[in-house]
Amino acid sequence: MPSPFLSTTSRDIPIVPSRAALLFIDVQNFSCHPDGAEWRDMSPAELAEKKEPFLRQMRDDVFPRMQALQRAARAAGIEVMYTTIESLTKDGRDRSLDYKITGFNVPKGSWDGRVSDEIAPGADEIVLPKSSSSVFVSTHIDYVLRNLGVAQLIISGVLTDQCVESAIRDACDLGYLVTQATDACATFTPERQAASLRAIRGYCRQRTVAQIVAELGG
Repeated sequence: MPSPFLSTTSRDIPIVPSRAALLFIDVQNFSCHPDGAEWRDMSPAELAEKKEPFLRQMRDDVFPRMQALQRAARAAGIEVMYTTIESLTKDGRDRSLDYKITGFNVPKGSWDGRVSDEIAPGADEIVLPKSSSSVFVSTHIDYVLRNLGVAQLIISGVLTDQCVESAIRDACDLGYLVTQATDACATFTPERQAASLRAIRGYCRQRTVAQIVAELGG
């Protein structure tokens, strides 16, 4: 099997557990729980369009797939990591200009900043708070991954067409080989999901959770 850190000709390299990490993006109370702050200021029409369909999708389909991916990664000895939207301050003065303009702040240490209970981190798993769309911009994840010897990333999370896409592009530019768990990513509509998967296809290897689990021997 080719070594992923020596490949310069293909993204289609099978996952080597000793060189891989699973990264969950923004799977947190803020956006994935009915009481999350993301829903607080939405109009009734926007809530009807976004909140219930999204949370139902998470509950019925996406969370179970994320759990299967998490179990398979842990069983294979793959580092499991998480990033959540969370400021380094209570008032969010450190967050990106984009987040300030958008108008939301997840205060340091808040319930909204916690990883969703459905995929709660293990006691020794790494959680990195971020205050920008890309985890590679507002955290030291690149430094951490290189210290861990990681060359391949499996990426799952929300929203597919926002922070997930940002992470995939930046990871590729920094020299990581990325496998996107396509059905363990979610956004607000099927149309947005399909458009995002098409747009990001040239940056990564796309596999379903069932395919990834089978590849890991699960």
